Amino acid sequence: PAPAPRPDAPPETQSSSPLRLPPIFGGEQKTPAGGTAFDSVQRTLVDKVSQYLTRVQVMSGEFAQIGPDGQQSKGQFYVQKPGKVRFDYDLPARIDIIADGSSVVVRDRKLATQDIFPLSQTPLRFLLANRIDLMRDTNVSAVYADDLFVTVVVEEKQALLGTSRLMMMFDAKDYQLKQWVVTDPQGYDTTVAISNVDIARQPDPSLFRIDHTQYPN
Repeated sequence: PAPAPRPDAPPETQSSSPLRLPPIFGGEQKTPAGGTAFDSVQRTLVDKVSQYLTRVQVMSGEFAQIGPDGQQSKGQFYVQKPGKVRFDYDLPARIDIIADGSSVVVRDRKLATQDIFPLSQTPLRFLLANRIDLMRDTNVSAVYADDLFVTVVVEEKQALLGTSRLMMMFDAKDYQLKQWVVTDPQGYDTTVAISNVDIARQPDPSLFRIDHTQYPN
């Protein structure tokens, strides 16, 4: 994927048309068994990342997104395992993305509509699992490390759509998730960097409620 911006330098410009679910989460995909050979150092790095992701059960903070066309947007996000996440975009956007444990919706508050996707068909689903072993549960295709970041790349293939890639960047010292880049089968990148992360505060459960009355499907 194209070089991603530093997580410590999030974009400042808001987009009036934030990207839909596929750029943030990816499309419908299958997780093949792993097959790439890694040395003991790389496996240890992935194990530590998996341990961090398993240990963190709640998370909230701010996100900054850059789409394939360079458009930038910002907002707040909330995570509660298992399976619950919410992205609220700052104005002028009026988009919310919500996962309630089984489904993911893209809600347009301006049009009062929402599109629903199965959570099981999003490649970020494993980040919302109670326990995760990246080497076992995903197809890890690459592992990199330097003084700043540990980077893990996961590839997911589907016969009709092709291969999508999820590149996750973690702090080299404490393994906190800092950024991810989704590359769709056409090769377009969407980068999401997170900041001001709180892994102790319990989010309000109502944040993850999908309204099927006010927002028809």
